[in-house]
Amino acid sequence: MPRIAIRHGWLGDPGPGDPAPAAGLTIGVEEEFLLLDPATGATLPRAAAILAADPPLPPGARLHRELRPTQVEASTGVCTSARQVREQLVGNRAALAGVARVHGAVIASCGTPVLSGPSTSDGQDGRFGDIDRIYRGVVGDYEACGCHVHVGVPDPGTAVGVMNHLRPWLPSLLALSVNSPFDRGRDTGYGSWRMVQQSRFPGAGIPPYFPDLESYQAEVGRLVACGALVDESMSFWLVRPSAAFPTVEFRVADAVSTVDEAVLQAVLSRALVRRALHDVADGAAPPEFSGQVGAAALWAAARDGIDGEGVHPLEARRVPAWQLVGELVRHVAPALDETGDRDLVAAVLERLRHEGSGARRQRKAAAAGLPALLATITHQG
Repeated sequence: MPRIAIRHGWLGDPGPGDPAPAAGLTIGVEEEFLLLDPATGATLPRAAAILAADPPLPPGARLHRELRPTQVEASTGVCTSARQVREQLVGNRAALAGVARVHGAVIASCGTPVLSGPSTSDGQDGRFGDIDRIYRGVVGDYEACGCHVHVGVPDPGTAVGVMNHLRPWLPSLLALSVNSPFDRGRDTGYGSWRMVQQSRFPGAGIPPYFPDLESYQAEVGRLVACGALVDESMSFWLVRPSAAFPTVEFRVADAVSTVDEAVLQAVLSRALVRRALHDVADGAAPPEFSGQVGAAALWAAARDGIDGEGVHPLEARRVPAWQLVGELVRHVAPALDETGDRDLVAAVLERLRHEGSGARRQRKAAAAGLPALLATITHQG
């Protein structure tokens, strides 16, 4: 679900040895998971029992409630290296899988459920009740899951400046993550049906350009006044300044099948922020492109991921998706070198070239039957 509230401690309280957020260095990852019946693959409302179990997690990591009782979110502690992110993600997944098993469920990391259980949208109180009341049928069956990345920045004003430089690269981050081809037992033909579902929300997608923090806050305030958002801490843009912490929050990626793909999103997002911080400091103007072309680029990424053509936001033309990924990697190559992540990125991208996107792997497994598909989306490695 797009972030809908200020959650104090989105990365958890810093664990032993965790640093305070630092500009362009610290990263944290939030993974949203579905809870499934291991026999049928349908979603199960087991979140309350799992959260009450409070399983042991890595230092600083936390579990959070999500919009539906068929979902749960695990966030890492504040990390400074890809290795630390990976260790925390592995620990979170293992802890969740263990406690879910006790309650007759398995955790699945995919953007949308293959099969949904009975509707669970009625009778919620508080903020989630407000979400159901305002968005109605749009969220009545909404069980979408994402992989969100936070990267430290000095202050909210800088976050807005950084966000302006990130806009054209969001479709490529989505293309690398597409992992939601199915919807209630049918193949949608899309790599990320989750992104199609998100497009139904007001103002969803690539954020507009904002000249400063005040203009950003004013636009959010207008959307609240129009009744399109619950309050100022809510938005449906795919990248934004965090409402609670000095970070930029990426909310573009589907929940990905493997830990390595989540780490890839983390290090590429950090590299984009580091590059943007340099550009902001140098006074470089953010790239300009048509909002409609940006929407087309996001749609193409949702449809075909890395396994087809994408749309070049700045050149307004169709190109192979892997060409866009190559441009992204070249754009952030110096930042990847600074953090020692270039080889990791190259290795994961090579694997994706060979095996295909998460959506492609799901379709291949589905052809072999439901057990093979469930094994693919519940694999914890």
